[in-house]
Amino acid sequence: MQVIVPGQAERYAVRLVAYSPNGPRLGTLPHHFGFEVGAPLNDVPSLKLSYPAAGVGAEWLAAPVEIAVEYAIDGGQWQEPDGCRFLRIKRGADATDQGGTRTYDCPAWSWQLRKLVMYAGGVMVEGKRQLSAVTPGALLRTIVQEGKARGALPGLVIDFTSTHDSAGLAWDTTRLLTVELEPGIDLLTLLINLAEQGVLDWTMSGRTLRVYREGSTLGRQLGTGGSPVELRLGRDIDEAPDSATLEDLATAILIRGEKGLAVEVTNPSAVSPWGRWETTQSQGGVSDRGTAILLGQNALERASRERAQLTRGIRFQAARFLPFAHYRPGDFIKAPGDGGQMQALRVRQITLSVDGGGALSGNLVLNDRFIEREIRLARQAAGILAGGVGSGGTGGTPAPEPGGRAPATPLGLVVNAVAYIDASGTAQGQITATWSPVAADPSGVAIEVDAYEVYGRPNLPGGIWHQLVVVDGGDTTATYSPLRPNFEFAFKVRAVADGVKGAFSSQVIVLIPDDTTPPPVPSTPTVTTRLGMIHVAWDGLGSAGEVMPPDFDRVLVWMADPLVPGSGQVVDSMRVTETVVIADQPYDADREIWLTAVDRSGNTSGESGHVTVATQPLVPSDVIGEVISGANIVDGTLNAADKVIANTITGALIQALAINTDHLNANSVTTPILAAGAVTAGKLEAVLTLSTRVVAGNPNGGRVELGSTGLKAVNAAGTETVNLSTSGSFTLRTSGSSGARVQLDTSGLRAFNSLGQETLDVNAATGDVDILGRFSSGTSGKRLVINPNFGNDPEIRLYEDATNYHLISAEAASATGMRIQSMHDSSDRYGYLTLSGTSAGLWGMSGAAFACGVQAQAASGVVRLYGKLGSGHSNATFARGSSTASGAGTGYSLGYGITFESDMTPVLDFFDVGSTVYAHIVSEKGPSGFGWKQSAASAVSLHDVHFFAWRH
Repeated sequence: MQVIVPGQAERYAVRLVAYSPNGPRLGTLPHHFGFEVGAPLNDVPSLKLSYPAAGVGAEWLAAPVEIAVEYAIDGGQWQEPDGCRFLRIKRGADATDQGGTRTYDCPAWSWQLRKLVMYAGGVMVEGKRQLSAVTPGALLRTIVQEGKARGALPGLVIDFTSTHDSAGLAWDTTRLLTVELEPGIDLLTLLINLAEQGVLDWTMSGRTLRVYREGSTLGRQLGTGGSPVELRLGRDIDEAPDSATLEDLATAILIRGEKGLAVEVTNPSAVSPWGRWETTQSQGGVSDRGTAILLGQNALERASRERAQLTRGIRFQAARFLPFAHYRPGDFIKAPGDGGQMQALRVRQITLSVDGGGALSGNLVLNDRFIEREIRLARQAAGILAGGVGSGGTGGTPAPEPGGRAPATPLGLVVNAVAYIDASGTAQGQITATWSPVAADPSGVAIEVDAYEVYGRPNLPGGIWHQLVVVDGGDTTATYSPLRPNFEFAFKVRAVADGVKGAFSSQVIVLIPDDTTPPPVPSTPTVTTRLGMIHVAWDGLGSAGEVMPPDFDRVLVWMADPLVPGSGQVVDSMRVTETVVIADQPYDADREIWLTAVDRSGNTSGESGHVTVATQPLVPSDVIGEVISGANIVDGTLNAADKVIANTITGALIQALAINTDHLNANSVTTPILAAGAVTAGKLEAVLTLSTRVVAGNPNGGRVELGSTGLKAVNAAGTETVNLSTSGSFTLRTSGSSGARVQLDTSGLRAFNSLGQETLDVNAATGDVDILGRFSSGTSGKRLVINPNFGNDPEIRLYEDATNYHLISAEAASATGMRIQSMHDSSDRYGYLTLSGTSAGLWGMSGAAFACGVQAQAASGVVRLYGKLGSGHSNATFARGSSTASGAGTGYSLGYGITFESDMTPVLDFFDVGSTVYAHIVSEKGPSGFGWKQSAASAVSLHDVHFFAWRH
């Protein structure tokens, strides 16, 4: 048991305290025979305990009870760390043990979160509950509040909301969740699932569930700053065992996706002591090459190096920094990594052990930056493949009725975007879209969805929508790539049932992220001094001996005066294994040299190892600057004829090969020094091999460089305008990387206006061509003009002359319609055709007024006619009119006034003016008129006739 010496405060003490279930404190448990507590990040902690039957408080352990682990430093206040409240759930005993020792396996209080499950409710689709575009707080609060309303877990308290986490930090509205949950999923499983996908971090504080934005409160950066938490060997740590394996190593992976997709991804930076090692991975639901490359890169990076587990034993009595008091699970601290070098590591688990004699020990499980990145990559891959958080299972739905109906609008569209590097080393964007399934039409009647169509466009005025991908009706996740990084795109989705397309969802605007992963830290340069020059050489590798990645651009050579803080500046750069020369440095003055790597996205690595060097003089210091001084020459000893004058030392006086390059100062041989024609093809070797690079211009300004990696040009502002790489990639720009410019590279041809808006995009991957802005086939006369009013409704104009035109345009008054309009005549008359999803109309216009027309209404099936009916010409469809017939009798005839192209079928109304109405029949008909007879002779001489006739 633990022994407490009166008057002597322990550096770090721990104890056990009993609480009633969901109730008050009972007291301490001082007579334990030892215990061990393990507190991991984003998981359920555990406590193992041995206690005698006669010990103080044993009666509390005989029944269900809560046990808290508390710590105190130097006799200070006792504190209960987060996650250290446990439940006395399992017990054990040996009947032959006369001492009556009992053992207890106690999970943390969070274990009972599995006892709160989600019931059916809300929106149910195929037996699963749908929650669309919600924050993690809203999702969890919904489940907890429903469970507590049923009486579940009455002791549970939550302190987060739908809008803010437990620390008061707003939930990230760009990372909303659209999930399908099987009724019966428990709260603990959901929490662990969300944490594994990098959505949140969580812990318990006593009986309070605390949930945070991932990497915030439970990801404190304590290893940097003015007072870093540093665990040092011999002071804070006494044991540092490492275990490592190469079992999962791979340098190439074959990704097999849908529809026969097969993509090979390689990693030249991976450790490969035995050469190429291959692996394969099947990715259901992946049908585009960019997503396959991204998943392959993620998998290879996780398999690119030896995997090491770092365990560090804690020295409690001597340590400056102690667990829970100065750091907790999730924090980043500095500690000895693999090999004992101090580095930033993340605390993944804290374990404390107390033996029967009260001796305290403990250890930490730490992850280095490689393991943490592997965890993030695994989360990213899981998010791409799953699209959201959900569980399996099936459920019934009402039998769908026959097709022909439009499906409802998909809800809860969520789009997550990531960056990846393609085979040419160019940063590209990839998106994963998720939405709630559609199972009914807008009126709620069940319907069977065949497919979903995902559309996207650049989020610019006049941006053109493109169909990106179509997935089966059973899928609610889609992936697409490539997309331009650091560019905003809009996305929407609609359902299709029996060929009938539903309405689009609301648009989701997403900024495609750029690559933010810096290249590896370069290896330490080799620095020497010779002939008064500083020579800096680099082997082209990273600090761990790895090959630089495909998007590597260059390393910057830095130099500083160690005696002048902040004096570091870039003095040169290198792209390959080469040596640069730094001139004009004072003798015997220390200079500190180091490298940083830069990739094509501008990400910069950390600093390489630093090397300090000082240039050495070529001659003793007492003759520097004095060798050919006038004070050292006796008057009269040097005649004019003996002086070294121009052209006195010629090539004929110099022995062949007597002057080596080692004897030439840097930049000492320049074009003015060489005689015209002195360097001829015959004096050059057939193949010139460059050990470094050729620079024309200012090495740090406007220049052209030729090296083993290719050719590049840089303008005076330092912007790269030309890059022709030996890897096959290239970039050509007319000016800088912003403002008006034209750029051609491996992703295609693009043009930008002065505001930086993209006006032309010829996509090399898809072949799509987007032109944003005005397009005209000429400047005057007959011509075609597209988008004459860029930023307004899309429009096409067909000009007949300088000012008069016909047009095709989106309908300004409708979000779903369009119009076709003729040019106006001299009286402001014109024809007008309107089309929309609900109607079609053909109109004759006079100014802004409808003179006549016809409208077909899709919803009602009604055709409406506007204006006057009349027989305009011989090819007319109908004729109508009224007239008078004179004379008494029983037979009459009437002409149409024109002759139609075929017979007309008339109907008529005939009666005496102001008197008798007669029964009558048509007796003859033709293309020019018709005749009729009446039932009785008329006694008056004037009759009214109204008729309507139509063509056969």
